[in-house]
Amino acid sequence: MATSALLTRQELPKEHTWNLESIYENDERWEQDFQKLEGMLPQLEQLAGTLGTDGEALLDALQQRDEASKLLLQVYVYVNLRHCEEMTNSHYQALTDRATSMFARFGAATAFFEPEILAIPDERMDEFFASVDALEVYKHELNEVRRQRDHIRSAEIEALLATSHEISRSPNDIYGILVDADMKFPVIKDDKGNDVELTQGRYVPVFMESQNREVRKGAFEALYTTYQSFRNTIGTSLASHIRSRIFYARARNYKSTLEAALEPNAIPLLVYTNLIETVNANLHHLHRYMRLRKRMLKLDELHMYDLYTPLVPSIEVKYSYDQAREMMLSGLAPLGEDYIKAMRYGLYDGRWVDVFENVGKRSGAFSSGAYTTQPFILMNYQENLNNVFTLAHELGHSMHSFYTRRTQPYVYGSYTIFVAEVASTLNEALLTNYLLKTTDDRLLRMYVLNHQIEELRTTMLRQAMFAEFEYETHRRMEAGQAMTADSFSELYLDLNRRYFGPDVVMDDLIRLEWSRIPHFYMTFYVYQYATGIAASTALAKQILTEGQPAVERYIKFLSGGSSKHSIDLLRDAGVDMTSPAPVEQACAVFGDLVSQMEELADTLEADQQS
Repeated sequence: MATSALLTRQELPKEHTWNLESIYENDERWEQDFQKLEGMLPQLEQLAGTLGTDGEALLDALQQRDEASKLLLQVYVYVNLRHCEEMTNSHYQALTDRATSMFARFGAATAFFEPEILAIPDERMDEFFASVDALEVYKHELNEVRRQRDHIRSAEIEALLATSHEISRSPNDIYGILVDADMKFPVIKDDKGNDVELTQGRYVPVFMESQNREVRKGAFEALYTTYQSFRNTIGTSLASHIRSRIFYARARNYKSTLEAALEPNAIPLLVYTNLIETVNANLHHLHRYMRLRKRMLKLDELHMYDLYTPLVPSIEVKYSYDQAREMMLSGLAPLGEDYIKAMRYGLYDGRWVDVFENVGKRSGAFSSGAYTTQPFILMNYQENLNNVFTLAHELGHSMHSFYTRRTQPYVYGSYTIFVAEVASTLNEALLTNYLLKTTDDRLLRMYVLNHQIEELRTTMLRQAMFAEFEYETHRRMEAGQAMTADSFSELYLDLNRRYFGPDVVMDDLIRLEWSRIPHFYMTFYVYQYATGIAASTALAKQILTEGQPAVERYIKFLSGGSSKHSIDLLRDAGVDMTSPAPVEQACAVFGDLVSQMEELADTLEADQQS
């Protein structure tokens, strides 16, 4: 399909659009369900004060809650995806706003559930389970709520803590307004010598990936010089955010902010500290890659602004969407016939994927859906290898959702962020393996190797460095040490020196990179990117070496949803994230990929000299 001129939504072939009609035939049917949902909320509110009456009353309340929640997600997904088709469509913007506001109304209508469940004595809850068999399905969920009892305060204090969030969100709000609205970046030169305004969105894909080193350097210096002007404001903002996390951790009787972030999802603290320690013990692989990057770019000095430019210029091989679909079926074949059958249906007759860009369509790619719907994938497909990998990534998410929803009751029909990136990055690892096995083209092999190396570098190693920065800043402030822009910067510069090694010139402005990472306002979040890809790398290796037994374990993991703790689901699949082993394996895979790339670089250099 030609992609030179954008088509309107109405001009797209139906087979290349997602099947939202499978949710609602038309907007009138959607409106009927929305009105039905509105009628459910007063019924939920009337359940207040009844949950502890007996087992039947508790079961009835949980079932009514789930039916309303299920319908809420369905009505939201439909209008949100319709809006993504054409972001300028004010009709679907309005319907999305209505659906979004319903989340807050649903939350208010069900706010009494957790306090009432916690108020039920353990002995009485055991009686409920013994007397009502159908309540058994909720046992894990109810036990999870009760597990948090030591960290739930009185109703009066809980109300006060809830109100205080309007204040504690201020550092994040201030940072967002400063960076996204008030901060203005200078005009710099692009590859063609034209004057172009530097923006956050253009920084990496347009400027830092440029083959022109002066463009990269100019963008790097312009960006961080701008951040330098605001460093004290941003430093105060981040320190204020950390202080708020310390306050909430102590208010809820946690020993640390790290425990407050991990314990609600039953993630042992060892998972976090093992990640940092194991990555640090294996930094020699990253240092070796930096030397290879310096050599392949033919640079006397490798600077921080040289880390994103591709080592292999974009190859001329084009992949049509039909070819990409066939590559999915071949590359992911190790996952077994059932997986491939379901994925084939989604890629073809099921119309899971909205394939091509159209006028007004939302940019990027994502996987979506609700418990009551099929999975949906938004793409803006371009005929290059990066987009083939993106399709594999999003299919991983969608297949995870497919298996979970097919297997679990609604209450466990989703999965946590801790495991969310496992299925997506595993697909990329299997596709990499397939491409390396099926091509002898040296440049293509080099491109594929570099893609996977960069995936591991940015998703595991870089996020581990971010995680260490978070760990250390929170530890210091918990100990009573003040953190300022200067101390944040010194810590960040020291981490960069250690992680990137002696072959990278440590440009002084990189000390300010912490100030442009919005994830630092999502406390102890980024480590999950690193643990996710470490787990998927280990699982992919097991699937490729063990075969069917590993596949069966993996499909069981995909089917688990939230029926168990995430750490247990992964352990059952064959990966113990409380052990250093998965991260060690992922680091070893990274080192092996670098070795393969070094060998190819040697061969290509020898060919050029002969």
